[in-house]
Amino acid sequence: MNMDMTYEQYASEVKNCILTDAGACPVTSLLTMLQGKWKFQIIYELCIKDPIRFGELQRSIKGITNTMLTASLRELERDGLVSRIQFNEIPPHVEYSLTDMGRDLLPVFYEITKWGFKYIP
Repeated sequence: MNMDMTYEQYASEVKNCILTDAGACPVTSLLTMLQGKWKFQIIYELCIKDPIRFGELQRSIKGITNTMLTASLRELERDGLVSRIQFNEIPPHVEYSLTDMGRDLLPVFYEITKWGFKYIP
C-alpha cells in the first residue's frame, strides 16, 4: 500500500472508480485475462527470465502440459500481455516475453508478493 494514502483514502478511490461506463468493474477484465491455473505462473516465469524459450518455460513450470502451456500463452498473447517471436533459423525456435502492457502489471505482482510474504507462512 502506498504509505502516502490511508486505508480510508484507498477505499474511497476504489469506490469512485469501481464502475466503468458499461457498469462493470475494471478489474474484471484483468481477472478474466489471468484466470486459469497456469497464467500467473507463466507471468511469474517471464518476470524472472524475459525472453524465454518455450521448452525452458515448460521445464520451469512443473506439471504443465505442452497443450496447456500453448493454450495459456496464446490467450496471454491474444490479450496483449505476452509477445511471441518466432525465429526461422536452424534450429527454429520461439521466444516469449512480456509486452509493455504485461510489464505494467509488475508493480501489482510485487504488491501481491509483499502481501504473500506478510500473511502466508
